[in-house]
Amino acid sequence: MSTNCVRNSLGRLVPREIRGLGAVEPFSGPYARLDGSFIWTASPVSRRVPTISANKVVSSLRAAIERSGLQNGMTISFHHHLRNGDAIVSLVLSELEKMGYRDLTLAPSSLGDSHDCVADAIKKGLVTRLNTSGVRGEVGKAISNGYLESPAIIRSHGGRARAIEEGSLKIDVAFLGAPACDRLGNMTGVTGNTACGSLGYAMVDARYASHVIAITDNLVDYPLSPRISIPQYLVDQVVVVDSIGDPSKIATGATRITRDPLQLYIAELAFKVIKASGYLKNDCSFQTGGGGPSLAVARYVRDYMKSNSIKGSYCIGGITGYMADMLKEGLFRTLFDVQSFDAAVIDSIAHNPNHVEADASWYANPFNKGCLVNDLDVVVLAALDVDVDFNVDVLTGHDGILRGASGGHSDTAAGAKLALITIPSMRNGVPSIRERVQTIVTPGETIDVIVTERGIAVNPRREDLIARLKDSGLPIKNIHQLKKDIEAITGIPEEISFQNEIVGIVEYRDGTIIDSIRKV
Repeated sequence: MSTNCVRNSLGRLVPREIRGLGAVEPFSGPYARLDGSFIWTASPVSRRVPTISANKVVSSLRAAIERSGLQNGMTISFHHHLRNGDAIVSLVLSELEKMGYRDLTLAPSSLGDSHDCVADAIKKGLVTRLNTSGVRGEVGKAISNGYLESPAIIRSHGGRARAIEEGSLKIDVAFLGAPACDRLGNMTGVTGNTACGSLGYAMVDARYASHVIAITDNLVDYPLSPRISIPQYLVDQVVVVDSIGDPSKIATGATRITRDPLQLYIAELAFKVIKASGYLKNDCSFQTGGGGPSLAVARYVRDYMKSNSIKGSYCIGGITGYMADMLKEGLFRTLFDVQSFDAAVIDSIAHNPNHVEADASWYANPFNKGCLVNDLDVVVLAALDVDVDFNVDVLTGHDGILRGASGGHSDTAAGAKLALITIPSMRNGVPSIRERVQTIVTPGETIDVIVTERGIAVNPRREDLIARLKDSGLPIKNIHQLKKDIEAITGIPEEISFQNEIVGIVEYRDGTIIDSIRKV
């Protein structure tokens, strides 16, 4: 990586060039490339024409890897629909290590708590470059401590789809876990013992990877029915294994509805902001993020819509049981499901024709001809930290270690008419509102409201919203005053010391660099 850096429009020092990616552009505003003048070229995909076959099932994972043409230095990808229950990444990396591979780029849609194996692969030289949306646990520590040869590239879900389609992220071999698959590679996530629901992230990989290997623990008779998520013409090989993971661990951690009274109070305040904003009405569209309070808001929204006979247009994103219930009850006409967050969703997506499986590009690629987030009315999101300019950090913890995910955060915030952040005022005695967040993932220009249990701050850009909330009775505060009130309890934390070495970069959804992550 070049040491030549420049400050972007948010004042963040970012590199002009990244090893393995080439020259990059600094962030210059969330809508700078969305004014109708920017030219985007989707890259053609090169694939070897296969021999005609009536059965793509191979004898072993090793045989599939050998036939794939994978070589040192290439890029492999995975999807994360099994979340903390995923076993595919560990299985494949273990086999690749045994086969002597080195210097691979790992490009999963995200990594979770079940993927500590990736940290070992980095330290052993099996993986030297990483492109992902989320990093946690030992992987976050490995990146933050500089074990990667090149900076990790963190992308949003929409940004990842864009990068794959334009060819800046070229996938050589995609290893896709399939809860059900037939002999020619038709696969779905809605049936089988390891059913995970939508395969929205895997769809983009299947469409653009040079070689696709379906890995399943449930080989079914041809043709797979009733729902095919990824069709056979996109799949090169099928591998049968004992288990691709544990679906009971999908709805863990961040995807559970909170029971904490403090977080429930934050969720209630957020709902009251939504109600007062005027956006919760007939034909509205809605999404909640992955945090506990964010998901709890769905319950308040559901009760309000039922009692006021409101029928919304659609919900999008990671779909929970609450949203599936709202669809069943007629509160929304359609669910667009990119990722299913719990088991209750699987039955809905399998049997309700208005529960639509959507790929990540359809969901949030800012460069296609109309992604779903562009028509979004309300999104409720979580955060690790926010600052007085409403910038949001969902990646780095208070110790400077990577422990979060970009996800669809910046995508939905940019598209929604009302983007709310729900966040406790402090965590473990450390204030959540800072003068300057460590890592900007979502620019403050796209955030409208920050909701804490100690007060609600509205972005000064939203004069219309300030006027609507003026007589709401809600605890509205200037963000500087809210920060001061919190620090009166916690004190002002010392700044973390970082080295100059850049160990990761945060790519905004449009491909520009919004921030750098430095070695702790």
